[in-house]
Amino acid sequence: MPNEGHRLYDTTELEGILDRMALEARALLPVGRSALVGILRRGEPLARHLQQRLLEHDPALQVHALKVKRYADDLSLLHPQVHLEDNPQLASLVQAGMTLLVVDDVLYEGHSLLRTCAYLASLGAQDVRCAVLVDRHAAHQPIRADIVGIHLQVAPRDIVECRVPPYETTFAVHVLRQAAAQPAR
Repeated sequence: MPNEGHRLYDTTELEGILDRMALEARALLPVGRSALVGILRRGEPLARHLQQRLLEHDPALQVHALKVKRYADDLSLLHPQVHLEDNPQLASLVQAGMTLLVVDDVLYEGHSLLRTCAYLASLGAQDVRCAVLVDRHAAHQPIRADIVGIHLQVAPRDIVECRVPPYETTFAVHVLRQAAAQPAR
């Protein structure tokens, strides 16, 4: 049996969810003293969507990308530890005392988000907040998101797939139900 997929949210629904997330972010981010940190890949374009919604409130709000990876899109393990590439621009934001909002697509086990927050803390960040489009409520790490667009509880083997332009053509959230493993004969 092949993997079975279901679209849960389409572009129109997600635009409304991002509007709500931006309102929540507005309450957390001091004007002129904040920046968005988008986790590559899909967290960075999501941070840009939030930035567009917040620019009227804070014209100086910038987005900075941070490459953090542990899992492939199919949840297979790519790195035994979370792989994070240093971003020297973030050190200058931390030194300026900025509030940082880390943005990612899915909070799954929490390894990437925890590693990102630990990295920012090691630079001296005093105020780090987190926003995710989807929280699966399966975190194994002591981490939570301050802003959550969608709360989902799906089977551990299921894959929550956020399709975010420019990486995909349409903005949507799908759940891919993995086929059950066949017993050995």
